[in-house]
Amino acid sequence: MKWIVERDALIAQTLAFVQSVTGRKDDVLQPERTPVATTVAVELVAVEAAAVEIELAQAPVPLPPTPLPPARAIGDFRTEMQARIANFRKHQERFEREREEYCAETLTRLRAAIHDASGPSAKK
Repeated sequence: MKWIVERDALIAQTLAFVQSVTGRKDDVLQPERTPVATTVAVELVAVEAAAVEIELAQAPVPLPPTPLPPARAIGDFRTEMQARIANFRKHQERFEREREEYCAETLTRLRAAIHDASGPSAKK
């Protein structure tokens, strides 16, 4: 019989903890709350726990089976990954090509500006 009382106390404590975490955070954080109010809440939860235990004793209603999504074939996954990798590589190659072109264009303009700047100053 002692184990029944311990079990009921554990259930009551667990429910009190769950309620304090989920539903009644404001009550827990208030500093004016007294320990007497806490014990009263635990006692009320113990009564609720007994009611929940009685409800759980009844036979549960079985859930209808849910259909599983169709499994992907390994080949489909592999081809999809290969296609994604190929697209990624194409983008990276395009970015590298554009960087190279921009760098070459910038260097050409820079060399032309240096050449133009050095030409007239040398003549004066």
